[in-house]
Amino acid sequence: MPVDTLTSVPPPAPIQVGKNGSPGGYKFDPDQVQDVINKWQTLLDDVNEDIREAKTIAQVQAPGKEFASGDFIQKGAGPSGDTLLQQHERMQEYITNYINALEKASGKIAQSDDEARQKAAQQGRELT
Repeated sequence: MPVDTLTSVPPPAPIQVGKNGSPGGYKFDPDQVQDVINKWQTLLDDVNEDIREAKTIAQVQAPGKEFASGDFIQKGAGPSGDTLLQQHERMQEYITNYINALEKASGKIAQSDDEARQKAAQQGRELT
């Protein structure tokens, strides 16, 4: 039986958007990056739906309480369903990491963090 040797998700390659981010990997123009993020988000939505379906497959039960059904689940359908689910969850993690890397390189995450800090500081002032 094959053994799954990939137990962790590799990080995305370096991403540069304009002059932001890390050179040496993918490079995007600032006006193009939102379209790229949108495409990856669509892919993530599709993978999330696939995960819901893979969970159904991974949780398949034997139709009867006889040897043939139990053996099929134990040696075939069960491990295959588990592997299918694990692979989709890894794709989900990779896509999420890639979207985050794109947003960080484009300055969107830093901007959101700055906005959150400003709002928190403003709320602190309103309390006094």
